[in-house]
Amino acid sequence: MSSQQLCVPVPIKDKEFLAELVEKGKDWTLLHGIARRSKDHFSHDTITFAPFLLFPSTFPETEFKKAKKIQTTLNQLMHTVAHDHQFLLNSLSEITNVDPFMARLVQIYQEILTEGVTQKVSLGLFRSDYMVDSPTGTIKQVEFNTIASSFGALTSILPNWHRQVLSLCGLHDKIDNIPLSNTLTGYASGILQAYDLYHSRIRSKSFVSPAILFVIEDNGFNVGDQRLLEFEIQRQAPHVRVIRRSLTDIGNHLQLGDRRRLYITGIEIAIVYYRAGYSPAAYYSELEWDARLQMERSLAIKCPSVQYQLAGSKKIQQELARPGILEKFITDPEELIAVRDVFTGLYSLDMNDPKSDDTIRLAIDEPSKFVLKPQREGGGNNLYDEDISEYLKKNQNFRRTTCMDSNG
Repeated sequence: MSSQQLCVPVPIKDKEFLAELVEKGKDWTLLHGIARRSKDHFSHDTITFAPFLLFPSTFPETEFKKAKKIQTTLNQLMHTVAHDHQFLLNSLSEITNVDPFMARLVQIYQEILTEGVTQKVSLGLFRSDYMVDSPTGTIKQVEFNTIASSFGALTSILPNWHRQVLSLCGLHDKIDNIPLSNTLTGYASGILQAYDLYHSRIRSKSFVSPAILFVIEDNGFNVGDQRLLEFEIQRQAPHVRVIRRSLTDIGNHLQLGDRRRLYITGIEIAIVYYRAGYSPAAYYSELEWDARLQMERSLAIKCPSVQYQLAGSKKIQQELARPGILEKFITDPEELIAVRDVFTGLYSLDMNDPKSDDTIRLAIDEPSKFVLKPQREGGGNNLYDEDISEYLKKNQNFRRTTCMDSNG
């Protein structure tokens, strides 16, 4: 897949002017919270600007509106899929045999089902990713994120820089083409609506109101996006406390009270918001896995619940693309066509799929036509081009991945 070829000429006067724009952009982003900690030299005392485009990129307006229009349908689809227990377990059965991480998540899910779900309310802050298919000029879905869907805060702020840089370049007539983004306020509002739902239904036994828990990485670098959301929550609801803890910290201080109320160091938790836990790297030992299980068992509202996380896996995305599957979850003909239209080619590598051997041979012979995607979130996990051939030839664990058209 590639970006749209149509471009807007930008009048760059000379190298000095470009260098000035670059310096202004870096300073502007830092001063407005588009920042992160260094991956290579992590320190709590320093930040750097998060990578950003100096100028806005072009995108076909009709396709942008299409993506916005079907988002609610996709949200409802993921919710329905997440609560179809048999479909989830059947679809993931082969993956659990070859992917220990997914197997543990499914194990937690099965334990919750067997025991009985304590909190039936789940909160989803989802993000559907697209790229423009170069042959057709239409959007195709890259993936659907259900856990730790990041950059909602940063991308709500960055358009303001893009408006400014267009103004600096004299492109005043283009400024109105940059759409407004309310993701930051919307995310915060969604979390607070879930908080109010918990607070109204579950009368706290403490004189202190329950808190919102951000589950974070030990040395998470994406601090700007997370803190901006935290601060927006507290701007909208100054009385609500937000605490940040790693899975290890939670494992050491978690308690379940009556009705399985969740407490961290004595603080009742209303919402568990995961910004970690989407990859094996967060689970150093059984302590972290037990923390995840106990939070799932608790009365707190999870964002996401483990079934939402499983529903967002690449394997489920691939299963939904099979002929006749989507029809089980979407009954409206227009919505069905609209969702099917943004799907790209997705192919199973399961041993029980009669077509998987043909897919493997084709991917080895013509790897540039595909992307190989493991059941992971967080970026940096996909394989492209000749790396696909080498991986399929040499790695016995390739059946834990999903193969997708590159449409490049």
